[in-house]
Amino acid sequence: MSERVHKNSSYLNGKSTVGTNTRVKDTSTISGMCPICIRDCPVLCEISLSAFRGREALYPEPVQFGSSTAGALKNFGLDWSQLSIQAGLFEAQGIKESSEVAIFPNANVETSVGGMPLKLPVLTGAFGSTDVARINWEGLATGAALAGVSITVGENVVGMDVESKLVSGKVMSSPELKRRVDLFRKFWDGKYGDVIIQTNVEDQKLGIDVYALSQLEVNIIERKWGQGAKAIGGEVRLRDLQKAILLKKRGYIVIPDPEDPVVQEAFKNGVFNTFERHSRVGIPKEKDFVEDIEWLREQGAKKVFLKTGAYRPSAVAYTMKFASEAKIEALSFDGAGGGTGMSPVPMMDEMSIPTVYLQAIVLRCAQILKKKGRHVPDLVMAGGFIEETSIFKTIALSNFGEGPLVKAVLMGRSPITAVMKSSYFKQLAAEGKLPKQFADRFGTTPDKFFIAMPELKAKYGASLGEIPLEGVGLYTYLTDRIGVGLKQLMAGNRKWKLDLLGRGDLMSLSELATKVTGIPLADEVEKDAIEQILE
Repeated sequence: MSERVHKNSSYLNGKSTVGTNTRVKDTSTISGMCPICIRDCPVLCEISLSAFRGREALYPEPVQFGSSTAGALKNFGLDWSQLSIQAGLFEAQGIKESSEVAIFPNANVETSVGGMPLKLPVLTGAFGSTDVARINWEGLATGAALAGVSITVGENVVGMDVESKLVSGKVMSSPELKRRVDLFRKFWDGKYGDVIIQTNVEDQKLGIDVYALSQLEVNIIERKWGQGAKAIGGEVRLRDLQKAILLKKRGYIVIPDPEDPVVQEAFKNGVFNTFERHSRVGIPKEKDFVEDIEWLREQGAKKVFLKTGAYRPSAVAYTMKFASEAKIEALSFDGAGGGTGMSPVPMMDEMSIPTVYLQAIVLRCAQILKKKGRHVPDLVMAGGFIEETSIFKTIALSNFGEGPLVKAVLMGRSPITAVMKSSYFKQLAAEGKLPKQFADRFGTTPDKFFIAMPELKAKYGASLGEIPLEGVGLYTYLTDRIGVGLKQLMAGNRKWKLDLLGRGDLMSLSELATKVTGIPLADEVEKDAIEQILE
């Protein structure tokens, strides 16, 4: 444990997320400073960067905004690696007990969240007004539609759209929001997954709900109460002075004030290169929330979801209570701490409840509600999910005998990574600059190094050319990696349906994991069964 603490402390004064470092590696375990701090040091640590750039040192490198995502560096002490999956042998559940049939490709990984069918237990998003979401949207939307999962249009998209038309403070049209909905629906089969419109305080003020439901015929609205990366309103950077002024006029908080002549002069002289746009913090109340959900249904919302962050346990309990009273269809909890925009780095590292701890609290609340016969929405967990083993574990952990309470996971950073990497390697291939090792292993053209291309060509024929390669990359990541990997784990566990996964399929590898989740240690699991079988 001491090594873990030392490692975390050293991050205090040097973080790759903000581009800082220390002159020496053996830094103070208390402050993270170099044991001897010298005047003639050219290295930018957290302290020195803060002396020059102040608030900019709070955020992921500003120069990377729009082409990056960010996450916490801190070791939270407990993660999914401290739970392992049990392997089965003598039975096959959810399928005919025949070695000819009980093979992993036949495992069923479909699920349903709030009545929305999904080919995989995955929701993607929320991808909002950040540049990285806007720039990569075509690949994100297309890949999600092809894979049969949902995609969430995140907060502030309309407010950030300079082409949006507002009348008396309410949106009449937004080309950017329409583009995002249309791109998903272009390859959507109309059954699996859907496009979800997420709205925060600013969006509600602009009337995004009514516009999305009436003009874009959206089916699902998701209210947002924060995320695991931060507990304050959404933030983006603006590189254009006129856009900063426009957003201030639309009611956003813009820092520094773009209408201040002194600020304008400093911006023009290159003292700083970006403005910050912030959203207001919502302060939900039960009565208001219940009435709001009723109003949304009256406006035509077929399903209503809620996305919240990793707030203190009492806030989790209140959230579950409000969601139960309002009878929403699905509720997502986002554990600390990674995001797709410019979440404050200290907040990602040091604030909010990490995912495994958070899920334990959520499940405790859900069990209390169920015992009282109260409505429990379908639950979705978010916070660092990138592959199939943690998806298996989060679903299994939530099944106390009546089926999993957690129906799926929400993935944000990893789908963007799949799309960005696909885009970059497409560019390298076109320029003839692919890394030699990559080209030697996988080929020099996208039709060869995207392994799903033959499958998609057979399915879509002439329409294949309309599918962006970035979408192919996301489809491959979701379907051919996560989907296949999950099927293999299920078959190894001898359960061929997701709703059969349960807590008995897990074992803890640390006392902390047992304490938090209630899952026995590996050497304690089924101890009684051994004696019963052999005696």
